[in-house]
Amino acid sequence: MQPTFGFKRIFNAVIFSCRGIAATWKSEAAFREEILSGIVMFPAAFFLGETPTQIAILIIPLFLVLIVELLNTGIEHVVDRVGLEHHELSGLAKDAGSAAVFLSNMLIITVWSLVAVDRFIF
Repeated sequence: MQPTFGFKRIFNAVIFSCRGIAATWKSEAAFREEILSGIVMFPAAFFLGETPTQIAILIIPLFLVLIVELLNTGIEHVVDRVGLEHHELSGLAKDAGSAAVFLSNMLIITVWSLVAVDRFIF
């Protein structure tokens, strides 16, 4: 296979990325829920945030949780591809991916709470 360069490489990267998002949308309920909550929270960031910096601080974790969910899904698929039998390392890999998603969701809660406190209490 010949390597691609320039516009063709970028075009292929976009196509592969869209495939990954579509496949994750179809296979992962959590990803669908995170997308839908992001659709609600994205415009809400413009109401809660008072400055462009605050708005960015609110929006960045919304994308981060989606990125982490995509990586977690990739880990799960690779582990399942290797074998469906129970193995301690497979479980640890899946648990680590799940923990990363959990922490990214905790980041959303923390950031949004702090911005809300800053806006409405201080």
